[in-house]
Amino acid sequence: MDKHDDHFLDKDVNSELKAMEIFVEGFRSSGDENAMDVSGQLGFEHDVNIGVDDVHQNDEDISSPSLVGASPQDSPDSRSSTNVRSDQMNRASDLLMAVSVSADTNKTRITDLACSAMEELLKMALEGEPLWHIDGDSESLNGFEYMKEFGSVDATLREIMRMVEVGDPQCLPNLESNDESPSECTDRPMLPKELGEEHLHAEASRQIGLVSTNPASVVEWLMDVNQWSLVFANIISRANLLKVLSTGVDGSYDGTLQLMTVELHLPTALVPTRESHFVRYCKQLGYGTWGVVDVSLENLFPYPASRFRRRPSGCLIQGMPEGCSKVIWVEHVAVDNRLVQSVYRPLVISGFTFSAKRWFAALIRHCQWLDTLRARTAPTHDGVLLPQAGRESLLKLAERMTRSFWGDISACNENQWMPLPIRGAEDIRAMTKGSIPVPGMPPSTKIVFTTSIRLAVPPKRLFDFLRDENSRTKWDTRLFGHIIRELAYVINGKYPENRVSILQVNATPEEVEIFYLQESFSDDIGSYVIYAPVDALAMSGVLNGGSPEIVNILPCGFSILPDRPPLNAHGDVPGSLLTIAFHIIDLAYTEEYIPPESVKTIFKVIAETAFLIKAAFTSDNVQGNLAGG
Repeated sequence: MDKHDDHFLDKDVNSELKAMEIFVEGFRSSGDENAMDVSGQLGFEHDVNIGVDDVHQNDEDISSPSLVGASPQDSPDSRSSTNVRSDQMNRASDLLMAVSVSADTNKTRITDLACSAMEELLKMALEGEPLWHIDGDSESLNGFEYMKEFGSVDATLREIMRMVEVGDPQCLPNLESNDESPSECTDRPMLPKELGEEHLHAEASRQIGLVSTNPASVVEWLMDVNQWSLVFANIISRANLLKVLSTGVDGSYDGTLQLMTVELHLPTALVPTRESHFVRYCKQLGYGTWGVVDVSLENLFPYPASRFRRRPSGCLIQGMPEGCSKVIWVEHVAVDNRLVQSVYRPLVISGFTFSAKRWFAALIRHCQWLDTLRARTAPTHDGVLLPQAGRESLLKLAERMTRSFWGDISACNENQWMPLPIRGAEDIRAMTKGSIPVPGMPPSTKIVFTTSIRLAVPPKRLFDFLRDENSRTKWDTRLFGHIIRELAYVINGKYPENRVSILQVNATPEEVEIFYLQESFSDDIGSYVIYAPVDALAMSGVLNGGSPEIVNILPCGFSILPDRPPLNAHGDVPGSLLTIAFHIIDLAYTEEYIPPESVKTIFKVIAETAFLIKAAFTSDNVQGNLAGG
């Protein structure tokens, strides 16, 4: 192809980009207009006349829990805090990026960007001080050193860095002040900003550790978009492979370059997701050593409303003895956190919630799950051994349950959350989630509802309380007066609290009412307790090695995050952010309408649960309040 052909190809691509940009912008505008009356979309009647105080009118010693961000003045607009955009807009953005890489000249630019990103990843992963400031078990990126090493530094910025290094800050620009009045330094220099990054701030982190699998497996999990989505399901809401720009050498992933898109979430409906288009590049760096790096394409191909950019991020994987791998994971992003609810803001802005530690913890969890799945024997309660086929089916069903739970509680684009139209319950969210087949009955609509609250309880203590079957009747109103015992369990990993359990619920000592499948686990970032009812026939089939895919599963449960970044390696913090999520299915619901009496039921269930959990940790009059519940 000669230069004349390139000119016309670039001109054609640019015209396509302009047209697609106009389409995306128009779709975004119309989406916002349609989202103005969110209650009407689910058939909610406005302002159902019930308040939080109505749940426990006589409980004066223990107040009802304060719901996160209930004051509109104290939190971002509810439409900003939860995503109500259509999937069509996602596809439009994806197409926009796919069109932009069709020209050979753009492919060359992307290849150069990926190679440069791999070089940066190697330095970020392997260098110590002064690039990384190391303080005991914690590391933080030195921004000035990073800019000197990787940034485009002009004479002005070099002079600013020199003044900082020699301790001469008198003429440094005041980056915090909006004061336009003249200062004593009339020729005050201004720090350069990248186009469109005025509201973005950097988050950088690094995690190093061992995982119990070989490098080839880790590389495959990262390069296969479907496996990547499954392994990191507690972080990834949506991931797509848009285009393979180059394939690997000799059937391997060495040299593979692919364009991808991803949406990342926290386990709450109150924190916006992070979306990015990026290129992923895989390279074999030596025998048994691989590098996989991501870098955003927004700088090469800007398009409207980019609130998240991946600077060179990824991992180095090195083969170790006994089939293990050493992994060095680096996360470096620029993100706009202005829409994060105030209660989550300190945790999110710290970089803790989407750090390298979280990605590495998910990788470890998956390796432990595979080890447990492949184990020949696994002891359970009272030394009972589940048959291997039954244990595999049970673990796969539990994994399906947890993935469904994570998908159902986030603020991803697919989840069309609506604030509950009840005064005092603005941060209880509800949504319809399609029809559920029930044998012998018409299809029923699944309703998911959730909220998040802050509790002055350490995360570990809250996790132990919620996962313990002996505490269940203290917060689960449906099981008051029942007998609950852990019938069997399978430990997942080296910590006994990380386990898949079968809970048996008896109405009387002789009468079994229902079984619950429950998975509880905790890592360096947060904790989960996820459960779902399973009838006796379905549970028997699973334990005998039957397919877990045919079992209807409606997960409920809790996610627990610290209410602030941990100050030490032990993760000790005094408070927790607890997300509660439930499902309801009923023939009275449709995908377009939830009757007012059902809205009241949703409110009552979630408010009572939050109240009882809080009450269980209140030192005064706890027993009297729980007995009266």
